[in-house]
Amino acid sequence: MIDKDKLSTVIGRRSRREAFTVAVAAIGLVAVAASSAVSFADDGVPARAATVVEQADSIAAVGAAPAIEALPAPAPEAAPAPEAEAIPAPMPEPAPKSYEDNLHGWISEALDIMAAKGIPGSYEGIHRNIMRESTGNPQAINLWDINAINGIPSKGLLQVIDPTFAAYHVEGTPFDVWNPVSNIVAACNYAAHRYGSMDNVNSAY
Repeated sequence: MIDKDKLSTVIGRRSRREAFTVAVAAIGLVAVAASSAVSFADDGVPARAATVVEQADSIAAVGAAPAIEALPAPAPEAAPAPEAEAIPAPMPEPAPKSYEDNLHGWISEALDIMAAKGIPGSYEGIHRNIMRESTGNPQAINLWDINAINGIPSKGLLQVIDPTFAAYHVEGTPFDVWNPVSNIVAACNYAAHRYGSMDNVNSAY
């Protein structure tokens, strides 16, 4: 008679060995499948990459969009040049005043010179004494009075002797007793020193 307990033990051991064997076989199958899958994946990657490159090349050859050239940066605007300051034109010098070459012109010019030199006198006082001394003749000369006797005759519009003309000649006028303007200015300068002004002279002086 078979011992049931021993039989159960033998059957249990055999079942465990078979189950272990089946498990090992299953693990081996899984490992082989995984290795194949990895190998397949590794073998397919270069092929697919080559295919993508070929497709990209063919697209570029057929009608790829042209590369966009970079536009040059706009040149910076130059700063406006500063405006030069306007320099005012120099004032033109006044034209020299002209005088008539007659008694009126001679007195007028003499008065302008006298005003610049601070010598007193008026048109009326000068004109009055000229008419008494020479009647307006710039070449008049006195050859009969005491001055003529002494060799220094009175000359010109206001009958000035040479020593008086030399002493009272006014700079800026010709040193010429016969020059009508020089004669008037020198005589008025003398009269200003002796009488205060030619306006105060009413007779021989």
